Amino acid sequence: MSRVLVTGSTGYVGSRLVPVLLEAGHEVLAATRDEEALEDYPWGAQVEARRFDITDEELVAKAVEGADAVVYLVHSMASGEFVRKDREAAERVARAAEAAGVGRIVYLSGLIPPGELSDHLRSRAEVEQVFLDASVPATVLRAAMIVGSGSTSFELLRRLSDRLPITPVPSWMKRRLQPVSVEDVVTVLAAAIDGEPRNRAYDLGADEVLSYPDLLARYAKVAGLRRWRPMVPGVPMWVVGRASALLTGMPRGTVVALAESLSHDMVCGEDDVRRELVPGHTFLGLDEAIARSLGTSGGTSRVGDVQAAAPTDPA
Repeated sequence: MSRVLVTGSTGYVGSRLVPVLLEAGHEVLAATRDEEALEDYPWGAQVEARRFDITDEELVAKAVEGADAVVYLVHSMASGEFVRKDREAAERVARAAEAAGVGRIVYLSGLIPPGELSDHLRSRAEVEQVFLDASVPATVLRAAMIVGSGSTSFELLRRLSDRLPITPVPSWMKRRLQPVSVEDVVTVLAAAIDGEPRNRAYDLGADEVLSYPDLLARYAKVAGLRRWRPMVPGVPMWVVGRASALLTGMPRGTVVALAESLSHDMVCGEDDVRRELVPGHTFLGLDEAIARSLGTSGGTSRVGDVQAAAPTDPA
């Protein structure tokens, strides 16, 4: 059993991960800017609050003191300088973890496709490299779209589908992706805390690979919506990002960054995570993952109360 510092503990992934770690017998140190915010969660009284501000070197150092492992769920897309800020934040955590004698870092990243990367994906790649190059062993989990209530990328898809009977899809967006449910992400994150530390990255996806237009169609089917998705050639990426932000009411910088990422195939290049971290685990099917995100599934969540998640993801 370990003392695990969870950054982004009140985010949509972190708030689901904390009760799983507690159930496994770990002691959880919940990193947060606002300690009172932990009172809103069923597990709030079972964790040790650690004041945390990723821009404050001293607070970061104090937060990691006594931790055996750090789960890093911090990522920003809102600021124009987020690539630099995210890299510097990771460097602070890596230095603090080394000084405190932390045994491992677990980082939730994104799939990194070949070729020229958008700023969003380049930032993920730079942060994971910071951790992999540090002296503390780091397990990096690279997920594409995470399907679950609160996920920024899934929330964008949901709002577009719910609000637009006709959803034009740019031809450059007809890329393949390999979604994974937030339940499965949490399961793998928890597994990465156990066993021998592994200093490597793992691609993380469920069983199904499909195009973004097909994913829109699957969401509409599960949600009981009738939608038309005509393919539209020649639409610039920046137009799509800004229009989507306006239609969904989500931050423009975040939506533009996500739109840029959709110009790449986001498919796992290997499946070592299934053999090394979660052997025998059955990943949730896409339709069931969507149904759970909408609260329409007859099944129960494997990670507790999904309504406890924050509305946006920190990772």
